[in-house]
Amino acid sequence: MRLTEILLAWIGYFALHSLLAASCTKAWVGRRRPQWMSGYRIFFNAVATVTLLPVLWLAYNTQSAWLWQWQGVWAWVANAVALTAILCLFASARAYDMDEFLGLRQLREHGNDVPLTFTISPLHRFVRHPWYCIALVLVWSRDMNEAQLISALAITVYLFVGSWLEERKLIDSYGQRYRSYMAQVPGLIPLPWKYMSALDAATLVNSPGAEPSK
Repeated sequence: MRLTEILLAWIGYFALHSLLAASCTKAWVGRRRPQWMSGYRIFFNAVATVTLLPVLWLAYNTQSAWLWQWQGVWAWVANAVALTAILCLFASARAYDMDEFLGLRQLREHGNDVPLTFTISPLHRFVRHPWYCIALVLVWSRDMNEAQLISALAITVYLFVGSWLEERKLIDSYGQRYRSYMAQVPGLIPLPWKYMSALDAATLVNSPGAEPSK
């Protein structure tokens, strides 16, 4: 019964997260309360954080049978992989507009849209969604009991679905440019034989059609 509660908690969290992130929701708020849009991103981040805490508490405070626990050299390997992922997270943050991600830029500019710029960071040359990839590494490199496995599976499914939904928006913004990028770089799992060279990335970024489609 507790495992079912964990699964339902994740489904509820992801449903709320998706609803608030949906373009139609933001458009609905923008039409009815345009003055709220400057703080919408901060509100979204706050709700996403606050509502995540009880789900994590439920998942990680549920006692269940261990499925695997890293031991000996494998524990060192698992922790090294997780630490590398965390370092990549901090390093990749420079490739993102963190003011926009946190909602500070929208608040500062009163919610006015700023033209998007198509860029490809070093990590984006190897995987289209570096942060989602890092999240998968962190989730699956930990010791795993039944409750945590439910959480890991739910998070994994949502990251794949969420990345697919996010890319629909990116295709709308960048059109064929983003389709070309998708054809050359894997989505969530890096593949040694499939990546974009620095030269190819620069060529794509600087090719005609740099401005997002309207």
